[in-house]
Amino acid sequence: MSEFDEVNAALESRGFTRMVFDMRKIRELMDVLGSPQRAYPSIHLTGTNGKTSTARMIDSLLRAHGLHTGRYTSPHLETIRERITLDGEPISEEKLVEAYREIEPLTQLIDAKYDESLTYFDVTTALAYAVFADAPVDVAVVEVGLGGEEDSTNTIDAGIAVMTPIGLDHTEFLGDTIEDIAWAKAGIIHQGATVITALQEEEAMRPILERSIEMGAKVAREGSEFGVVERSQAVGGQVLTLQGLGGIYGDVFLPLFGAHQAQNAAMALAAVEAFLGAGQDKQLEIDLVREGFAQVDSPGRLERVRSAPTILLDGAHNTHGMAATVQALEEEFQFRHLVAVVAILDGKDAEGMLDLLEPVAARIVVTRNSSPRTMPLEELTQLATDIFGEDRVTVAENMPDAIEEAVVIAEDDASGELSGIGVVITGSVITVADARRLLKRSAPWEGASA
Repeated sequence: MSEFDEVNAALESRGFTRMVFDMRKIRELMDVLGSPQRAYPSIHLTGTNGKTSTARMIDSLLRAHGLHTGRYTSPHLETIRERITLDGEPISEEKLVEAYREIEPLTQLIDAKYDESLTYFDVTTALAYAVFADAPVDVAVVEVGLGGEEDSTNTIDAGIAVMTPIGLDHTEFLGDTIEDIAWAKAGIIHQGATVITALQEEEAMRPILERSIEMGAKVAREGSEFGVVERSQAVGGQVLTLQGLGGIYGDVFLPLFGAHQAQNAAMALAAVEAFLGAGQDKQLEIDLVREGFAQVDSPGRLERVRSAPTILLDGAHNTHGMAATVQALEEEFQFRHLVAVVAILDGKDAEGMLDLLEPVAARIVVTRNSSPRTMPLEELTQLATDIFGEDRVTVAENMPDAIEEAVVIAEDDASGELSGIGVVITGSVITVADARRLLKRSAPWEGASA
């Protein structure tokens, strides 16, 4: 076992999905580390959907303006190194090991003081902040893990707080109403911050505005101070005209699909404008804005990984995300025959997600992903059968079989004409990660009809 594998195993032994909302431990750890998160300014993102894509756009725009960036997002698709990036690139195995060895004795000191140890997310957050300070970076772009106020990332005091659209998700942790969830997420708004918020439902906007007033924060709202003016389809993405805080930015190519990604781009632009001091008729250099957006990618978000038939990966994991995915599939791809491969985590609104997917998917292959929290196959099969009908549902015991089944179904139904035929693999980020590992190695259907 390599030293990197040892570190990865040590981190995972803390419980990869264990949630403990206790800020005392992470605050103590950051204190004994010398508060590395205070060594640079930061942009903090929360919301229900779109956080990672928006963070990647902000990162790219900042780098186009010549800044050295650190970015912390979660979860990862293939390796923990993806969570912590420097200037857009995942940190090396050597850098991760070095940083972990430096903080390991201090994590043990904190662990010894409490009944429950620091979590996986606590320690990876501390690693990110320490790596950013050591680099050093000019700015950190940080995505919350869950919620906001009691999330480990909230040990930063970010000058820019970005609120992506808020909906019902993680209700077991954050509350049963959108208002409760919004209050939890608004906890990342600190004294004197600038808040960049997407268009929200009224019950989500109220907590954001009340928290902003309490903290003396300035608020910029989508549809008022910034937004998407126009969007049109283009090869490999879309062309946008964006209203920023400082004016109009036209002819911006974004190599991502969907109205939701255009919305993310508007938020990213406003956040970078606020950070760099643009606004009130002071614009960013348009060529740098275009350069920043043109370099964006977002793995696992309507990511095309195969052609003939087209295979897309999309990490929609709740009804809000699935609605955006379905809209993009209808508007941007216009498949004449689409097969969906779906695996969902237990506790999610699987029925709501399948209801949204049904009008655009001719057939569905249900399976399980590698998470211990994957929805039991029998339960998912019954939900899919109730919604799609028995004739449109295929059951596969594992992801390789599911992908092979979907491709065979798509090709058989195409009757030899593969134009307009597609497969979308969705339902969870873990589902996408499982499929991505398989598809990047080799096609699991090799040997089947092709």
